Amino acid sequence: MIYLDNAATTLIKPECVIKADAYALKNLCANAGRGSHTSAVKAANIVYECRKAVKKLTACDDVIFTFNCTDALNTVLFGSAKPGGHVVTTIYEHNSTLRPLEELKRKLGVEYTAVRPNSHGIIDPMDIERAIRPNTYLIAVNHASNVTGAVAPVTQIGGIARRHGIPYLIDGAQSVGYLDVSMREIGCNYLCFSPHKGLHGTQGLGCLCVRGNPPLSPFRYGGTGTDSHTLNQPKDIPEGYESGTLPVNSIYALIAAITHYGRLSLNTKRNLAACGDMLRSELAKIPGIKIYGKYNVLPNIICFNINKFNASAVGDILSEQYDIAVRCGLHCAPLCHDYLGTLSTGAIRTSLSYHNTMAEAEFFVKALREICK
Repeated sequence: MIYLDNAATTLIKPECVIKADAYALKNLCANAGRGSHTSAVKAANIVYECRKAVKKLTACDDVIFTFNCTDALNTVLFGSAKPGGHVVTTIYEHNSTLRPLEELKRKLGVEYTAVRPNSHGIIDPMDIERAIRPNTYLIAVNHASNVTGAVAPVTQIGGIARRHGIPYLIDGAQSVGYLDVSMREIGCNYLCFSPHKGLHGTQGLGCLCVRGNPPLSPFRYGGTGTDSHTLNQPKDIPEGYESGTLPVNSIYALIAAITHYGRLSLNTKRNLAACGDMLRSELAKIPGIKIYGKYNVLPNIICFNINKFNASAVGDILSEQYDIAVRCGLHCAPLCHDYLGTLSTGAIRTSLSYHNTMAEAEFFVKALREICK
């Protein structure tokens, strides 16, 4: 199978990640922070070492481990909510941001403004600033669209957030592992990402990185291994936000994934960009194909449609006749598809990663030429 659905999750993991996960499952999966016996201490040390690795990767101050990126985003959105307040976001957001905002709108009267991109498909920082109101308490921006791959000007927006004294949230689900993401340079207070995407880690783990001292209240409640004498949830970061048992095997695998990412050669990164550029260039030459997103996009995400074809039908043909895996539909981003005019048809998303080859990209182009004929 040619796997081109890496924006959803990377299927092919580095050998070091596979070995780390298997080793931890066999030897290290005691309950971290819940005992003083040798196994519990070993597990706690793994969690500590992973926090250090994530801090170095993202230039954050603290790391909260969550179930996935959606859980990390929910932790911020519900944990920083102000009744009757206002949030500035964009139409490129995933439902993991939009649905919590809708729930906050229903329950707490929170309003939000979803900024639209300019004529080039890029979010204009000045439009973010113009959307700010006196009661705006959060700016939430998708670093890279999971539909078109459009990259937001996050650093410029960070300057705006600082000037106005507004906490700033970045959804890094598609960027971490493909772009060097520094919270210090961006100027954000929260960064959420999924290790199972660009870093090629395992599923079942998310990261909420925190910088500075932004407002945050616990989103989930339960055992933390700390302050067990009280029935009140502690608010200490990270323990107060990590109720329950941590997935030590996925955390150990994340250490390996971050190490692997740091050792990727320049040629490997150039090959990914070359494959993406070739796909975008060749698909644009095929009559009947419309590509969404042109400027300032990640090279590994290409979103398109074929005239007169339902996106899901194309996906089925690619899977059944060519053994190619892509993602078709609305990609959990309804406002983006409404903007693209594809809310009723969906779209086809091809997403590459470091294991994909030029030969696979060429075979994919050949398959689409045959389908279009």
